Amino acid sequence: MLPTGAHGTWPSPIDAALAASHDGRPEYVGTVGDEVWWTEPRPAEAGRRALIRRRADGSADSVLPAPWNVRSRVIEYGGRPWAGTGRAEGGPLIVFVHFADQRLYAYAPDGPGEPWPLTPVSAVGGGLRWADPQLHPDRGEVWCVLEEFTGEGPTDLRRVIAAVPLDGSAADDRAAVRELTDDSSRFVTGPKLSPDGRKAAWIAWDHPRMPWDGTEVMLADVAEDGTFHRPRSFAGGPEESVPQIEWGTDGQLLFASDHSGWWNLYRADPDRGAVALCPRQQEFAGPLWKIGLSWFRPLDNGLIATIHGKGTTTLGILDPQTGELVDVAGPWTEWAETLAVHGSRVIGVAASPYSAYEVVELDTATGRTRVIGSPHKDPVDPAYYPRPEERTFTGPEGREIHAHIYPPRSPDRAGPEDERPPYVVWAHGGPTGHAALVLDLEIAYFTSRGIGVAEVNYGGSTGYGRTYRNRLREQWGVVDVEDCAAVAAALADEGTADRRRLAIRGGSAGGWTTAASLTGTDVYACGTIIYPILDLTGWGTDETHDFESRYLESLVGPLAEVPDRYRERSPISRTDRLATPFLLLQGLDDPICPPVQCERFLTALDGRGIPHAYLTFEGEGHGFRRADTMIRALEAELSLYAQTFGIDRTDVPRLELKK
Repeated sequence: MLPTGAHGTWPSPIDAALAASHDGRPEYVGTVGDEVWWTEPRPAEAGRRALIRRRADGSADSVLPAPWNVRSRVIEYGGRPWAGTGRAEGGPLIVFVHFADQRLYAYAPDGPGEPWPLTPVSAVGGGLRWADPQLHPDRGEVWCVLEEFTGEGPTDLRRVIAAVPLDGSAADDRAAVRELTDDSSRFVTGPKLSPDGRKAAWIAWDHPRMPWDGTEVMLADVAEDGTFHRPRSFAGGPEESVPQIEWGTDGQLLFASDHSGWWNLYRADPDRGAVALCPRQQEFAGPLWKIGLSWFRPLDNGLIATIHGKGTTTLGILDPQTGELVDVAGPWTEWAETLAVHGSRVIGVAASPYSAYEVVELDTATGRTRVIGSPHKDPVDPAYYPRPEERTFTGPEGREIHAHIYPPRSPDRAGPEDERPPYVVWAHGGPTGHAALVLDLEIAYFTSRGIGVAEVNYGGSTGYGRTYRNRLREQWGVVDVEDCAAVAAALADEGTADRRRLAIRGGSAGGWTTAASLTGTDVYACGTIIYPILDLTGWGTDETHDFESRYLESLVGPLAEVPDRYRERSPISRTDRLATPFLLLQGLDDPICPPVQCERFLTALDGRGIPHAYLTFEGEGHGFRRADTMIRALEAELSLYAQTFGIDRTDVPRLELKK
């Protein structure tokens, strides 16, 4: 029989350093010849992204030493930052974006030299940035998205598809970059070249739409000299989201669209138009938060590897002729939005509630799956991991609310029979995003100590169709707040959680929901607000980056038409209603949710006597990546809950709460 301990006091081997060391996941898988490559986080190396090469013998290593950081800043959230090709002589050729200067570099990893720059530096605004490269060595070029600042403001920029010479001639000469499109579209993805090389397709959209609202598939003829002719809209529209396109081996264009209300797969038939390949009330794609994400890939034999599901996802192989879909076997319940294919092999990144994201290979010829990179290794006894429950709650007006509930769990302690545990509601970012059902040591950090976690996929979340996603239209700060509160209240009503010890936390849009909840409800005893939006009017004018600069038109409404709504919903306008302690965490180099929002909020709160702490971090942007930052932030969060909930803990530094 386990010894009894008050919830929140349990000992745990999962400390903040361990959680920080396992933060992040592999991204952007691809093949170079017979090899598999991807990027991987390095929290202990100032949060850089390393480029990993898995050789044919199964060994894997980082291609570039620190401080090389393979990460793009296009639309600030970035996009696919590398591409590679095998060569008959001299080994592979790689092109990649280096985060520090955002230049595009080329590198022959088996050669004697260092990476050489392909693009110049611009001193205007945020400079020149590149993403989603497509290598065309026969043309001696790499085609990619160019984001070019034309002034000092965050929205003073243009985006085009451009061709960069591989010989380095453009490294000091902007004029050597060949633009393939004009800047008539505000946003573009990298071009996909048809198998015969005669057509190029890409995705484009314009303000005020976000890519999950409406995008267009653009098609152009490619001349012998590589120029684009007759660009025209081919599919999609203002109320149809197409987040990915691919050419099939037969020369037909495949794309994902939510025309039916769900992101399904289609084939562009010249006679019948868009032909649904496997119509289901499931998602076969997701929101295009980064340029170059992929949820499906065609195989050489005409089949299609595709990630799909509702809430959770799996990898399947689709026969587009019959609509038959066969899912792969394995423990994984979530596949990240990155896929690559080579011959009969499919490579992706997958996780489960009991394993972190790892690089997985499926051999479609045998049906065999295996982990080939970033393998999950339990750093502690898995008995300290929570066992999550997928649940659906009922919210206002009877609407469904999806959530993952992580009860406290430890092999060392059990809670007293007469005590209900404290719970922290986690609000995900986006808000057009999704909380995945995967092992997260930050969650286990709390649950192994006796504090429950409830991840809420509130109305507006992806993974449940367009109708669910559209619940947040002009209702941000209402539906998200109500849904989180409904889950918290339901857990208390059923006796799962202690009603007096409920907290809420979130980052970015989740930080907004947290702050809006603390200033708009009396459900929570405290909250952790991480790089948040706090002032809609400021954020909706000139206090954020271009990509989301008009996002609020759909989330709240046009500012010119509903200015009162912007003021009334903003936490900065409701500091008089704030009555609970809070922790505010902010990166000082954040271009998306800048520190000025936090500073203005604290000024408005001055003199109210509300216990709070404000921690800032040099060198951190939107999303913490450095191990030392994550350790300090996580320990501060636990200290806030311990102080608020009356829990005695001496294993973390005491957070100083000011009034």
